[in-house]
Amino acid sequence: MIPTPDIFSISSQKQFEKIALKTFRFQHQNNLVYREFCDFLKTDLQKVKSLEQIPFLPIQFFKSHRVISNENPIQETFTSSGTTGMATSKHFVTEVSLYEESYRKGFSQFYGNIEDYVVLALLPSYLEREGSSLIYMVEDLIQMTNNPESGFYLHNHEELIEKLTRLDNSGQNVILIGVTYALLDLIEKHPFQLQNTIIMETGGMKGQRKEMIREELHEQLCQGFGVTAIHSEYGMTELLSQAYSLGNGVFECPSWMQILVRDTEDALTYVSSGKTGGINVIDLANINSCSFIATQDLGKKNPNNSFEVLGRFDNSDIRGCNLMVI
Repeated sequence: MIPTPDIFSISSQKQFEKIALKTFRFQHQNNLVYREFCDFLKTDLQKVKSLEQIPFLPIQFFKSHRVISNENPIQETFTSSGTTGMATSKHFVTEVSLYEESYRKGFSQFYGNIEDYVVLALLPSYLEREGSSLIYMVEDLIQMTNNPESGFYLHNHEELIEKLTRLDNSGQNVILIGVTYALLDLIEKHPFQLQNTIIMETGGMKGQRKEMIREELHEQLCQGFGVTAIHSEYGMTELLSQAYSLGNGVFECPSWMQILVRDTEDALTYVSSGKTGGINVIDLANINSCSFIATQDLGKKNPNNSFEVLGRFDNSDIRGCNLMVI
């Protein structure tokens, strides 16, 4: 087992690789689903000596299998949103304190002390269902601000407009985290000129609006809120860590999370910096499920390890990644 302090105190690439390889061996031994996937790929355990040699489990497995690496009781089950009739992902979390430590330390790494902010959340499509890991995280961050002004908003836009304007005018640092379509709805009702507020978008359109390219979307949001940059959060049900963008759609990971970009034609090879491919995530906080996940997102990695998300695969485009997904 990997000690939790080791995960959250990584300070070098060498240290990250060492813990990632230990995590791979631990999960290969203790996660039946992951071991069967590795066996299907004929993975030779002794030959896995670098991050690129570690097999990445297709994210669809979270829809069809129990992806867990121990036999401890399930403390939380996080589920993805899905359209009617579609299978949803389930992330069985046996140690929810790991999730809490991951998002708390991740937030602090990018934004500093949570008590310096009021956190306002406009997350209707998440609030209206059970099992959202995003709601779990934001609810905890709201409580950690120790500020009675922090809170959730559903469809009460007028109340949110009044509070956001008042807090920003008073000089209070505010983070408004919102699902993308709801932020667009808000600025259509009321344009802002905010000086002390960070706008953080997450979650996309959820079928409520037509999809937009990031540049167009962020330009609209910047104009509507009167800010110079739009922040973004990159997370998902199957991960216990988040990457953040402080503007321009360029994401950075906390020190215990990294991405690799795989070739879209051959899921077992990787493309160089600046080339587009499928995003593979290493999330060492996922010690009790699977830390090595091949997502359905398309992106590119920059030389400094930051990355951009450029879109998603169509199901027909996932080649070599769905070998065991039935």
